[in-house]
This record gives sequence, C-alpha cells and structure tokens, in this order.
Amino acid sequence: MTYVDGFLLAVPTANREAYRAMAAKAVPVFEEYGALHIVECWSDDVPKGKVTDFYRAVQAKEDEAVVFAWIVWPSKAVRDAGVAKCMTDPRMKPDHDTLPFDGQRSIFGGFETILDSRVDAKEAA
Repeated sequence: MTYVDGFLLAVPTANREAYRAMAAKAVPVFEEYGALHIVECWSDDVPKGKVTDFYRAVQAKEDEAVVFAWIVWPSKAVRDAGVAKCMTDPRMKPDHDTLPFDGQRSIFGGFETILDSRVDAKEAA
C-alpha cells in the first residue's frame, strides 16, 4: 500500500498565486525522488465548527485560506529516502523572507494507507 504525507496550512488569500507557483515548482523535485501524486487544495467550502475546524487547527486569520495538501508515495521507505533528498536539494531551499505562508502554523505528518478505493476495489474484483 502507498504512504501519504499530509499537510494543512494557513495561507493569506493575497498569496494564493505565489503559493500555487511555489507548490508547482516543487512538484518535479518530489516526483524525481519518487512521489507518485501531489495534490494542493485551496479552501472553498470549509465550515467553521463549534468545537474545532480546519481554520482553528492552523490558527487561520480572517484574510487567510486553508490549504489541504498531500503527497502519495509508493511506500514509507521511498518517502523517507525521497524527503531526505528533497531536504538537501538546492531547488527546495526556501527563501524564508518570501515564503507565502507562516510555516510555524502548518500541520503535517506521514500516514500509512489503510484503505484506497482505487486499489481495494481492484483487489476485491
């Protein structure tokens, strides 16, 4: 089964295109080091909850949107090796002065896939 890195970020709405461009620049690097699929999503229909929600999770401000993103890897081993290579790749060095979001309010982690409708449906057939 695949392995997934998940991300949740608060990005100022004025920085939408700068964020998209930054993410697009990173895609070929992640793919070069083994990523299978990369998705970046901008909040559109995200309700505010009474107890918790995506906005609270990243302490989003009124002028910020929530970005929900993930990278699919073939395995945790490929992910670990790929991320290690990305961390040392000069193409991935962030310019902290022009970063289009506050990385301190981001949430990220690695996830073992326990169900994938594309894979599980084929195996059940």
